[in-house]
Amino acid sequence: MFSKFDITLAVIDLDNTLYAADNGVFARMDEKMIHYIQRELNVGREEANTLRIKYWKQYGSTLKGLMAHHGHEAEPFLFEAHDVNAHELLTPHLKLRDVLQAMPMRKVIHTNGTREHAETILGALGIRNCFDAIYDIRFNQYTPKPCVDTLQQLFAEEGVQPEQVIVIDDMQDNLAVAKQAGAKTAWVHMDAYKKDHAWDILALSFVDLLVK
Repeated sequence: MFSKFDITLAVIDLDNTLYAADNGVFARMDEKMIHYIQRELNVGREEANTLRIKYWKQYGSTLKGLMAHHGHEAEPFLFEAHDVNAHELLTPHLKLRDVLQAMPMRKVIHTNGTREHAETILGALGIRNCFDAIYDIRFNQYTPKPCVDTLQQLFAEEGVQPEQVIVIDDMQDNLAVAKQAGAKTAWVHMDAYKKDHAWDILALSFVDLLVK
């Protein structure tokens, strides 16, 4: 599927792209964030959840909103939000590993989560050795996706030109920024074929990206 493009680097999202969000990992992270906000801001559960969603929509991450409006330090929040024992919910995915190994380019993770979270997820899925690097939320001073500046810094760090890159993500806002930066795009989403799109490749799940 990638053969029509001259791609040397795949920048791949983690949560809800490599694996489905409905397996319990997201639900646990949401609960961790709600509890953190309840405790640190001394608010009820409903208000905490409202703030979690509001900041995520406004800034791309709940963390960024907590930092901007409440002066919170990043690391305590990140540690607590990602302490979800993901290995209890995920098992090795051999077909996913085969797809990744068949992709003939350097592959890196780009996530709004932490490196530690990514390492746990990749390890549980049995695919850690498929990736050459992990770029987490700390890479550009806790600036979340979508951010064209962060992508450009990532391309520079990798020593590639934008036209040599494909960005694979489930979020169209992230793909729009990738396209703005000059990269190719692949949208992985269960509704990919049901909506108008501006992306180079569509797939219902990551395993559907298998090189043919």
